[in-house]
Amino acid sequence: MKAVIWHNPRCSKSREGLALLRATPGVEVEIFDYLGHPPSRERLAAVYARAGLTPRAGLRTAEDAAKPLRDASDDAILDAMVANPILIERPLVETDKGVRLGRPPEKIREIL
Repeated sequence: MKAVIWHNPRCSKSREGLALLRATPGVEVEIFDYLGHPPSRERLAAVYARAGLTPRAGLRTAEDAAKPLRDASDDAILDAMVANPILIERPLVETDKGVRLGRPPEKIREIL
């Protein structure tokens, strides 16, 4: 099984999610550097749709750049995430079985 992780190596939860994937037999891990290569708006929206998440639920609210988005629409949040990908909560993990936001990292097991 292939698993794509939207990974930020500076994030402890992202590192934990990656370790979980690597420790799971039969999982081929692909790391998506979403900070260095931001996703398109279409890809980001599709990933959230597959995860059953709204863009607001995927917003990293701990970032200062998220504060102006407090009352923003989902469309405005998506635009902000594409322009400033640090706003994307991580880790997101995609497999053929679905997409999960790995908070906590154990949620990733649901799609393995």
